[in-house]
Amino acid sequence: MEGASGGFVDAIKRGSWREAPGLSERDIALCTVAEKMSANPTKMVEEDWRPLRDMGFDDEACLEVGHIIGIFNYLTRMADGFGLLLDPGTEKAGETGVALERAAAE
Repeated sequence: MEGASGGFVDAIKRGSWREAPGLSERDIALCTVAEKMSANPTKMVEEDWRPLRDMGFDDEACLEVGHIIGIFNYLTRMADGFGLLLDPGTEKAGETGVALERAAAE
């Protein structure tokens, strides 16, 4: 979630994102799809997409959600598989929950 609080990040780390305060219905629907698609992609069925569809997500939007989930899964598996380490700034952000700041456009 863009702009997510440190509490949300901590809840994800504990595996209890559903308990994070302030999640919108949209956030919950997206996280639920991401969780299942990441852990059990072969078990995904049309009904798993229903909450997003009910919010107006069409085929293209659902495909975009799926692509983003897939890309994040792919990239973390590649990084883990090659033993890549986080840079110190990213490591600190992960430990403290304070988001990295984007570089200013030049």
